[in-house]
Amino acid sequence: MPYRQPHTTTLSDRLWYLKRPVQFLLDLAILSGAFFLAYLPAINIQVTAFYADIAIVQVPLVILIQFSALFLVGSYSILWRYISISDLRAFITAAFISGGILLVLRFSLSLTNLSLWQLPISVILIDTVLGFGGLVGIRVLRRFFYEVGDKRNPFARTRPPKRKPALLVGAGRMGATLVKDLRGRGDAELEIRGFVDDDTLKQGASVSGIKVLGATPDLPRLVDELSIEQVVIAIDHAQGKDIRRILELCSSIPVKAQIVPSLNELAHGRLAVSRVRDVQIDDLLGRDPVELDDDNVRDFLSGKTVMVTGAGGSIGSELVRQIIGYAPRTVLLVERAEFLLFNVSRELASLDNDVEYVSLIADVGDEPRMREIFRRYRPDVIYHAAAHKHVPLMESNVCEAVKNNIFATRTLGNLAGESGTGAFVLISTDKAVNPTSIMGASKRIAEIVVQELNHAYETNYMAVRFGNVLGSAGSVVPIFKEQIEKGEAITVTDREMTRYFMTIPEASQLVLQAAALGKGGEIFILDMGNPVKILDLAEDMIRLSGLTPYEDIDIVFTGVRKGEKLFEELEITGENLLKTHHPKIFIGKIATYSKEEVTSMLTRFRQAVETNDRQEMRRLFNAILPEATIAVDKTPPPEPTVSENGGLPTAKLGLAD
Repeated sequence: MPYRQPHTTTLSDRLWYLKRPVQFLLDLAILSGAFFLAYLPAINIQVTAFYADIAIVQVPLVILIQFSALFLVGSYSILWRYISISDLRAFITAAFISGGILLVLRFSLSLTNLSLWQLPISVILIDTVLGFGGLVGIRVLRRFFYEVGDKRNPFARTRPPKRKPALLVGAGRMGATLVKDLRGRGDAELEIRGFVDDDTLKQGASVSGIKVLGATPDLPRLVDELSIEQVVIAIDHAQGKDIRRILELCSSIPVKAQIVPSLNELAHGRLAVSRVRDVQIDDLLGRDPVELDDDNVRDFLSGKTVMVTGAGGSIGSELVRQIIGYAPRTVLLVERAEFLLFNVSRELASLDNDVEYVSLIADVGDEPRMREIFRRYRPDVIYHAAAHKHVPLMESNVCEAVKNNIFATRTLGNLAGESGTGAFVLISTDKAVNPTSIMGASKRIAEIVVQELNHAYETNYMAVRFGNVLGSAGSVVPIFKEQIEKGEAITVTDREMTRYFMTIPEASQLVLQAAALGKGGEIFILDMGNPVKILDLAEDMIRLSGLTPYEDIDIVFTGVRKGEKLFEELEITGENLLKTHHPKIFIGKIATYSKEEVTSMLTRFRQAVETNDRQEMRRLFNAILPEATIAVDKTPPPEPTVSENGGLPTAKLGLAD
């Protein structure tokens, strides 16, 4: 949900929130005064009748031209109290425009009998400098009074909070922006006493009036000398290793460390720069912000009816948040979990957005229900995010994985083709590469189904494959967090277990970009960066909670579970990856299956589903997918036992990927 800056009436608001007529009158006085002052050197500073006759006649024309230039460049759309250096360009442009017009009139009117309207060149130049300099000066003064008045507001109902002495790590653009923002806020909680930066060229310099006192190794000394209570990380494009190093240093001092919101959070309005927050596990990934071709995505989604299945899930709900920013006509939220659908619907209702959304409780495998939805709304674009994704659970629920991940995808894909949908996007997974789990194998079959459908209909079918997303339901982050909050030992399957991770917003943005690039039949593979050790992730989360690994919170190793890999892969052996226009999106050249082969495999799976023959389904995965290595037991696994009170299975399911 976009962050909305709360507004409170300040002293400067009461004294300086000028109505436009008053603002115009003030500007009129400044420009008029500047014009008359400009004439003084031209007449040797002798106020004569000539001065009065000529200047008074000429001033209306000059003021009209200057005001016209100001409106032309949009200077009156700038809020006085937030004026910045970038806003000065508007006044400089207006000055050049008005001065240029007056100079043109000066020389062109010499050929006519309108010499009365000819201004001396010296008057034009002096008037332009004085007039527009005065306009800028009054606005800078306005901002000064705003900031002073905001800090000394006698009308405030509550006393301003006591400010904590703080150091900023990073004397770059982000740090300078934070200082300026804090100075303009009466409710700021931090008192910035200095910068810390490892760039030797910045040592001893000042940024926004705040001195760079040293480098990060100097933090212990500076914290002690300046009685610092908080350190704020404000590094432009901070890498995870840098944040981790600073956190460890602050922990050893010890002093509380926070961080400026990420560029992604700022770009989507979720937080303001001054709203520093605790360091999160996402920050330690240190991934660069995603740069999208917004025009391409907007052309793809604008004015369209967009369906998102699994709209209440982690990826589905974030897709919805991203999609509404591209002005679709309607967003269809398809979700079978009532509570999840209620949550995302309530969030959309709270947004100041004109995009229509429709909340639809439906199971994508329920063909009659989905057919009715297609008949009524006729979606133009579909993002199919509904799926069973929990690896250990799918190992003991093979039939449900096949029904939901394979047959529901087939049903939805057929309906999309029959109704003339423009694009169908399957959300896939890196576990579909050389699958060893039921979940991964079922998603690989879903990719095959989608590729075959691309030959059957005019619809452009494609799949987007990526790894784990931090914070998604059932993933390691929320599980680790829950274990830490309960004071329990964190369970990790193996010391060498690694996974690829990206944030939910990053994954969703790249899915939108890939879909806009697709022509049909592609399996897009997202650049997941470097793999992360699950053990490192666990240790980082313990430290971020202010605790010490193996002392306050233990880490125990439970062993690799059925269907799991130690290392995930992002591409099938021997396949070629083609580059796209986006540096983080690739196309996997993966062998397709014929219509007859797809029909045959689906028929065999359907027969196994009808008899609930789990071992036959496992054998089918191995037979159909040469790259798959699905374990087949001679005896079916026992059904999970249920507690006497009818609750969840008593056996521990273990940690999700």
